[in-house]
Amino acid sequence: MKIKLLIFFSVFLLLKANAQNSISGRITDAGNHEALPGVNIIINELSVGTVSNNNGHYQINKIPNGQFFVTFSFVGYEDQTKKVDFQGHPITMNIKLKPMVIQGQEVVVTGNFTGTQHENTVGISTLETKSVTRVSQPSFMASLASVPGVSMISKGPGVGTPVIRGLSLSNVLVLNKGIPMANFQFSEDHPYLIDGLGIGRVEIIKGPASLMYGSGAVGGVINLVAEPAAREGSIEGIASMKFFSNTLGTLSSMEIKGNHKGFVWGAGTEINSNEDYIQGDGITAFNTRFNTHSVKLNAGLIKKIGSFRVFYDYNRSKLGMAVPPALALVKERGRNNDVWYQNLTDQLIISKNKIFLGNLKVDADFSYQNNNRRLEGSPFTPVRELVNMRLKTFTYRLKSVYHFSESTKAFLGLQGMSQTNRNGAAPQHVIPNANLNDFSIFTMGRHNFGAHAILEAGIRYDHRNVVVPKHYAGISNGTLMPRLHRRFDNVSASVGTVFHFSQNMLLRFNLASAFRSPNIAELTQNGMHGNRYEIGKANLKNQQNLEADLGFHIHTTYTTFEISGFYNYIDNYIYLSPTADTISNGTKIYRYGQTPSHLLGGEIGIHIHPVSLNWLHLKANYAYIYARKNSGGYLPLIPANKLHFEVMLRKNKWKVWRTSFVKISCDYVFAQNHAADFETPTPGYFLLNAGIGTDLKVKNQVFSFSIMATNLLNKQYMDHLSTLKDVGIYNMGRNISLNIRIPFGIKN
Repeated sequence: MKIKLLIFFSVFLLLKANAQNSISGRITDAGNHEALPGVNIIINELSVGTVSNNNGHYQINKIPNGQFFVTFSFVGYEDQTKKVDFQGHPITMNIKLKPMVIQGQEVVVTGNFTGTQHENTVGISTLETKSVTRVSQPSFMASLASVPGVSMISKGPGVGTPVIRGLSLSNVLVLNKGIPMANFQFSEDHPYLIDGLGIGRVEIIKGPASLMYGSGAVGGVINLVAEPAAREGSIEGIASMKFFSNTLGTLSSMEIKGNHKGFVWGAGTEINSNEDYIQGDGITAFNTRFNTHSVKLNAGLIKKIGSFRVFYDYNRSKLGMAVPPALALVKERGRNNDVWYQNLTDQLIISKNKIFLGNLKVDADFSYQNNNRRLEGSPFTPVRELVNMRLKTFTYRLKSVYHFSESTKAFLGLQGMSQTNRNGAAPQHVIPNANLNDFSIFTMGRHNFGAHAILEAGIRYDHRNVVVPKHYAGISNGTLMPRLHRRFDNVSASVGTVFHFSQNMLLRFNLASAFRSPNIAELTQNGMHGNRYEIGKANLKNQQNLEADLGFHIHTTYTTFEISGFYNYIDNYIYLSPTADTISNGTKIYRYGQTPSHLLGGEIGIHIHPVSLNWLHLKANYAYIYARKNSGGYLPLIPANKLHFEVMLRKNKWKVWRTSFVKISCDYVFAQNHAADFETPTPGYFLLNAGIGTDLKVKNQVFSFSIMATNLLNKQYMDHLSTLKDVGIYNMGRNISLNIRIPFGIKN
């Protein structure tokens, strides 16, 4: 009898999973009721969609049972997102789009549950790829600093490490399509090897996210979300080119993707090449040149039961280092990396799978990353290759979401990682050979109290095992260090709520604990790293924090206003600081330590679109941060407070021109006088920026053009987070970029 019941239950689930669901309808202009051709319709969790035809009609078939968010977007119109419950029968949904005034809420996938912005208990900032490409920065990562509360530690335009509300390095987690990047991120000189190729948008959590993502998400998360698959029966692509006046740089990319009866595929390549940049004083910053090349491939099946996709990312980067030995050798501006540069290679394979069984949704993600970091010296160094480390990382993440009712759902997840670091024949071992294994289990529930309130709560357990065999520290004939074996256990939790005073006004509150286990460098270092001699501490404890976040949001047709604040207490904060000791040649010794610390601050922003001036947009935002040790002294790598203003004139549609804009913006960065022990104060500065752009439609072909300029006044300044301050190099001077994007279709 039990076997018969089991067979019946299995067949029932299979029939439900293969139910014939579809959605169709007609999309029109809400004002004149004319049909809108070319509207993008995307089912977010499935990454599938279509485009409305000349009569405004659309249809998507083979949709599994369950609740999904369907987004309707069109240039010059407000996005509309509908929550649709598919239960085995066709659904007709006609949509009326309104001309865009201020963009409404979006669907995000990085939060605790996939949902709209107004449903999240933590604020999530988003950047569309098109917005990123219109930022006049030679590197993709540096462009993320346009988000309030996000800054960048830089060693020139090619080396950027994100800072979220004052926390950085191992305290911030960067995800590539939801997969944690393993990138030797213990140092500000080690950039993430990422670019915008194949990325649809960037989602940024400002605040603790350990419950969802584990160790390292103390300060926040940056998730690079893959672009949607091509629509059914199509082959389409994008060609783009950027030119940068300051670095004489070029960034060229080509992407193509297709979809044939649910078999989806994609391929792309990008080349980014830049000469040494010019400072605001007109002097060349020698050896800041960089060259990167990336290739990305993907393939998969999207069927009624779910989606199954595999991604392969390859990145090769050569990043010049403006360090004293290089500055003594490099006296001419150039593009090729010859001496003192990082030679980096990263390969990432991701398997992302979603299975839909009625009210149960299962995500199963697996990845393998091979990161090779080499430091090339010069003919005057003992050997040409000084460092050669290879980090291999396997990760898995299983998460099942169950809808108990329309208002209640919960998830249960498992996550793990197995990682090895191995040193090659190069003499300098910045960190030793090591093995690291993680395992965690986590759960969270959400309940909607009607349309007025949402409550979320969850808990997580993590275990980490670290083994470092006997090794020679620093260099191959250095000090023999004993075997290290450490275990770290941690419990973290969070509770949050969203209260809706009305459809357009809400209050968010979130209280979350997060943690970070000490990394290999902090536990074991004993040798030169850059121009410092660094010594780790084998008995470091877990870094644990408790953060309270409060945010208030108003959204009307013509205005958005948002203010958020946080207080972050960190127990056993891990930091590096100088000591009074030196090695035999006089180089100062830096040691890792721990102390209770706290950070507080927030962001405030407003966007106004006057009713009577439908072409004018006014924006302003301010980010504030204060961080210090409880024992006295300030934390390192804390960005200065920043005030941003922007005036934009935009015309959504005029004849063959679409989304044309002209904008002027300025940044006032306040002086940072709260410097850490080994930092110096930094004066404030003012930057003026401008841009102009348009989308030109010729028949069915769209061409996107923009010209963006940063530091128009060619201001001589130093950012507090620039590590080139130590060698007296200023930040980049005036830079003008020309951007061209050409989407194309081979088969429709």
